[in-house]
Amino acid sequence: MSTTLAAGAGLDFTLAQQLTVIALCALTAFISHMALAVFNDGVRPFLLDFVQGRTTRSATTAVSFGLSAGFIFGLGAPMALSTGVLNPWLVFLPTDILGMLAPKKWIAPILGAAWGAVVVFGLNGANDAAHDLPVDFLTAMQQMSTPILFLFTLFPVLAITKQFGRRWGGIAGALEVALVVATMKLWPNMFAGALAMAAGVLLLIGLAVSKDLRQRRADREAGTAEPVLADDDPMMSLFSASAARLRRFLPLFMVLGAGVCVLAQMHIFGGGEATSFLIAKGHYSEAAQVDFYRVFGFIPLIATTALASGAYGIAGFTLVYPIGYLMPNPWLAAIAGALVFAAEVLALTWIGKVLGRLPSVRDSSEHLRGAIGDTLQLAILFGSLMAANAMGGGLGILLVGGLYLLNESMGRPVVRMAAAPAAVIVGGVLLNVLYWLDLFTPVKG
Repeated sequence: MSTTLAAGAGLDFTLAQQLTVIALCALTAFISHMALAVFNDGVRPFLLDFVQGRTTRSATTAVSFGLSAGFIFGLGAPMALSTGVLNPWLVFLPTDILGMLAPKKWIAPILGAAWGAVVVFGLNGANDAAHDLPVDFLTAMQQMSTPILFLFTLFPVLAITKQFGRRWGGIAGALEVALVVATMKLWPNMFAGALAMAAGVLLLIGLAVSKDLRQRRADREAGTAEPVLADDDPMMSLFSASAARLRRFLPLFMVLGAGVCVLAQMHIFGGGEATSFLIAKGHYSEAAQVDFYRVFGFIPLIATTALASGAYGIAGFTLVYPIGYLMPNPWLAAIAGALVFAAEVLALTWIGKVLGRLPSVRDSSEHLRGAIGDTLQLAILFGSLMAANAMGGGLGILLVGGLYLLNESMGRPVVRMAAAPAAVIVGGVLLNVLYWLDLFTPVKG
């Protein structure tokens, strides 16, 4: 499978696509204003205090901005400009902030729609202007695709190693490498990591479920099985109240699910870093596989934070992403997205109870999220240095690597995941300035 994007990856949208993005941004800002859902998992736990009146709207907005700004400008915008595909950090994180910022309910969708307009009309102009520069750092950023796609394949191996030890980690690693080699040889048009990731995730889930079943059997035999939470338990009461709050707004959530699924079906949106590059290359089924595997790392986090805070995720369990990629038309995508969100919201309490009985599966989810972060941090850093070399040779590496190290030494004012892509853009701007000062000659090729 080719890992090279077209040199002019653009952000040209049809009228239907423009209207979908604008309408969805308006809707997500409105939902954020009502504290019913946000995209940023770190913000969601703070919403319980806001809903119960223990904190103010302005304080919650400040938290949302502080936790999201780095991802918007350091990861969301660079990824969209380099791939020509929108992503949730660029589309949904700003509407988290704008919705919470709006003082009135009717202002929130206006602010959200305005951001959607900026995305669909403003990014294309910025994209064209950047490609016309002497040092085209956006085309150079496409070098990030190869390390992101291939290193991301290993996240199940890292999760298995951390949870079940080196022996199982070694087995998983050997299995994944063998499957990558076999896929490249036998099915060259398929994303090489697709089968490997499937095998790794299935092995992790199998090991976790097996461990939980063995432990439950041993507990029953020893008479030490943990009691199930009673309905009058304070934690269970909080979960029930939160689930009931979300169910009251089920029609609104179904509209949200329909909108997110339609956006994914239009193939102008990718749910993650690797997915964005796969969508840009037209590998929609592989993109669906990648985002489907990621779901296992986020269901416990999203379910438990939703039950604890009374606020859901803008993309739910993110199942609407892979379903949307595979839908043949927007109408079916809208129906599927609405039904998926309805099922998720209605099943929240049951999912919480099931997760309470499967501690190893919960641990697997945490290890998966950590492994996804570890693999992507390395892949994005390595890919950013490749981009730096492509646009400026040794001087490019000095600027980009130096900015990344400076960010580390300053205590990471820009979150680590976003620091390297942001450094590529800043480094690209600096190289263009040096060119205009006749102090730098762009790298050819």
